[in-house]
Amino acid sequence: MQSKAKLVKDYLAELPEDRAPYFSKLRDAISKNIPKGFEECMGYGMVGYVVPHSLFPEGYHCDPKLPLPFVSIGSQKNFIVIHHMGLYANPKLLEWFVNEYPKHSQTKLDMGKGCIRFKKVDQIPYDLIAELIKKITVKDWIKMYQEAFLKTKK
Repeated sequence: MQSKAKLVKDYLAELPEDRAPYFSKLRDAISKNIPKGFEECMGYGMVGYVVPHSLFPEGYHCDPKLPLPFVSIGSQKNFIVIHHMGLYANPKLLEWFVNEYPKHSQTKLDMGKGCIRFKKVDQIPYDLIAELIKKITVKDWIKMYQEAFLKTKK
């Protein structure tokens, strides 16, 4: 379920009434804690936080016209999702998150490689997400991304 909204405000306006407050609170937790340099925009039908071309002109290797993605949040049919590329690229960060999650939530962690799904939207661990978001700066993310991408190119 990807939105066709071009602007974040339009995406927010189309959220289901029962889900909008939880999504907004998640967005606030991210926006207030994301390190300086990342920009909020729409991407892949979700609200995204990216490294703009002004800081990383090479852009995303899959489509260099796009800025380098870092975190995206979306409202899907049955859950709210966070796609955090740092969890995918950094095994130590992933281990930290998996170990911390039970301390912040009574729900079982529902996670893919870099996506976290929240089916019980009233139980999103906002403080944990805020802490996660603070852990990678733009500079750190660019370095991690380049190392991971160059490794796969060899």
